Amino acid sequence: MTAGSGGTDGLGRGDERFRTFRGRFGTPTAYGLALLFVGGCTFVSLSSSGTGADTANRVAIIVFGLLGGVIAWRFGAVRAMPDGAGLTVVNYAKRRRLAWAEIVTVRFGPNDPWVHLDLADGDVLAVMGIQRADGEHGMAEARRLVSLIAELGEAPEPNHPSPK
Repeated sequence: MTAGSGGTDGLGRGDERFRTFRGRFGTPTAYGLALLFVGGCTFVSLSSSGTGADTANRVAIIVFGLLGGVIAWRFGAVRAMPDGAGLTVVNYAKRRRLAWAEIVTVRFGPNDPWVHLDLADGDVLAVMGIQRADGEHGMAEARRLVSLIAELGEAPEPNHPSPK
């Protein structure tokens, strides 16, 4: 199946409803900051001269830049990837796969920085890919998630024999 064919492959990929949820402004800002960290620290390290510009200090500055870049890159990697079977939530440090039926409610209160999912096991999971900072876009993405859960999140009814 080609990317632009508009159909699905059975898992929901290719269907507009199953677009990845990402922060509109936070993601490119974090990736840009990561590149700035790495590039800036490398430039400063390699262009420095004089006392204190020994190899150990240069390596330390580059390592500091790489560490800052990795942290910023992780901030940019937050997302939620829906498909026909469920939702994969990628936050700063963790990735969690959920079946649609595991998600009980979606909360996105006026003071919440991102969406929270109440799960059937009693946990609450933040979905940092849908952010308040994105304004109306973030609200629209939260509504899209709610509609996916309403459509796909119902647990299947057990097969009961009909009474005779």
